Parts: sequence; structure tokens; C-alpha cells
Amino acid sequence: MIVLGLAFAAGFVVWAYQALKPPPTKICGTPDGPPVTSPRIKLSDGRHLSYRETGVPKQDAKYKIIVIHGFDSSKDLNLPVSQELIEELGIYFLFFDRAGYGESDPYSSRSVKSEAYDIQELADKLQIGGKFYVMGLSIGAYPVFGCLKYIPNRLSGAALIVPFVHYWWPSLPTNLSQQALNKLLPGDRFSFRIAHYTPWLYPWWMSQKWFPSLSIMAGNMAIFSPQDMEMVAKMSQLPSVGQEKVRQQGVHESLYRDLISGFAKWEFDPTDLSNPFPENEGLVHIWQGVEDRVIPLEINRFVAEKLPWIKYHEVPNAGHLLIFDPKLCEAVLRELVG
Repeated sequence: MIVLGLAFAAGFVVWAYQALKPPPTKICGTPDGPPVTSPRIKLSDGRHLSYRETGVPKQDAKYKIIVIHGFDSSKDLNLPVSQELIEELGIYFLFFDRAGYGESDPYSSRSVKSEAYDIQELADKLQIGGKFYVMGLSIGAYPVFGCLKYIPNRLSGAALIVPFVHYWWPSLPTNLSQQALNKLLPGDRFSFRIAHYTPWLYPWWMSQKWFPSLSIMAGNMAIFSPQDMEMVAKMSQLPSVGQEKVRQQGVHESLYRDLISGFAKWEFDPTDLSNPFPENEGLVHIWQGVEDRVIPLEINRFVAEKLPWIKYHEVPNAGHLLIFDPKLCEAVLRELVG
């Protein structure tokens, strides 16, 4: 009986180890990994960041904007910006793969802080100048919060587009946080709680089949508003450049690590941030779709009320994909650099 019990315990330990162990990572440029096909810089810690430059040449640009992609995306995301607008405003765009995405090396210590310093070092390596604009999309907005905290002196302005919210920021009233969480689908509520409280369980959680997990990865389109579904239909007719590279180094280091980093305990609360532009030499914007089902608007509205120096735009009849509407994208850019 004792032997049987020990055998069962040993088997359980082996199963648990396998279930909790993150899937293997295939690092770009290594013998077993995907090839490097894009330009990259080498960071001071030895990691590489992949990037893409577009718009007017940086030496001729009036405005230099670093675009920070969202969940399950990359530097190859296509903003609906006409060449005429780019030339009129004189914009240079710098897109990059965040750590673990696309062709940028994974980083197990990835955080809000590390993402901000990655952006600063990318700007310095490419010599785009002492100041620049940042524009973060969805979960790509938590690095913008990091920039506002850790490198505010480098910013000319910032735009947070349907920005990520952390349901456990200390300043959030409990009833507000719970109200926002209750708007989410059950699988998303569970997934975000696990990312926050027990991140070591995440590989198992995302592989188990007993309970609903993250909606976006399960293909559950109920997370999108009717406005978003119209945008999805339009976008599906366009070429999906680079999408095959997004997860190529493994879902854990790209997607799961992104959620774990965002929902980890931050070193600061966004509502304690100081205005980086006390002389009105720049602006910080939040753009929130009223019909957004991915990011409940209550929390971003609360943050904007606590930080009156943020210019808050609540867009009626717009969902989570509002930046892919050409007219709204143009409005975002004009407000950012204007």
C-alpha cells in the first residue's frame, strides 16, 4: 500500500512538473529557431529587438512616433494612414517587436519597467533624437505607462489607444474593479486572475480543456462589439503581413508573458503619475471606445478623472479596434502631434 502511494505521488509530481512547465522557446537566429529576417538592434543586456521604420526619413521628420503593438501582434501591424497624411504632418514611424514577439528575443524578467527602457534604448540605438512620441495599442499601452513613469523626460507626447487596464491597481475602488471584471467573459476573468495571483499556473491553465480560458485565443468572437466585427470583416480582406511570425518563438514568451507582465504587481500606480508636461509642451491622450467589450471603459474613465492633465477621448459607436478606422486613426495622429 505504501509503495502504491509513493508511486502515485511520484507520478503526480511528474505530471504536475510537465503541466506547469512552460513550452519550449525557439529563439530567432539559433540553430533550432526561426531565421532572422528583419533589422534588429542589440540591447545592453545582450537581447535583440527587431524593428521596422516607415514614414518620412527620420532626418527629415517633424514628428517621430514609436508605435507599441498590442496582444498577438507585431511590428508589422498596418495602421490605416495615407501617404498624403504622413507627408503632410512629416511623421516618421518606428515599430518594433516587443520582447518575445516576432523576431525580438524573449525576456523572462519582462515588466512594465523593462519595456520602457527597451523603448528608450531602441530610440538611442537608432538615433531618432532626444525626444519622441509613443503610441500604445491595447495591452501595448502598459509600456506607455512605463514611459510616463521611468523616462518622462524623453517624451514629446503619448497616446494610449483603448489601453490595457489592471484590475488590481491599488487606487481602484473595489466596487469599480469588480464591476469592470464582471463585464468580461468568465474565461477572461479567470485568465486575468491567474496571471495576477498565480502566474506559474499559466502554462497549465492555457492548455487545460475543463474550463473556458482566454477568449481571444479560443476564437470566441463574443468579445467584439458589432463595430469591431465590421472592422474584422474589412481587415480580413487585407494581406496579413508578418502574422505567421508573431508567435514563432513560442506562445509562452510572446502572449502569456505579455499578460503575466501586465497583470504583475507594478512599482507604481498610474493615478500617482506626475504630469510629464507641466509647461504644456506636450499632451497625453487616452482614446476609449464606448462600445469596447475587451477593455471596460469605467477604469480608463476613472484614471482620466484622477489625472486631469490627460486628455480623455471617449468615442461613441467605436469598439476595441477603433485605431483601424482610417478617420479615427487620422484624428489620433493629429491630436497627438498637434
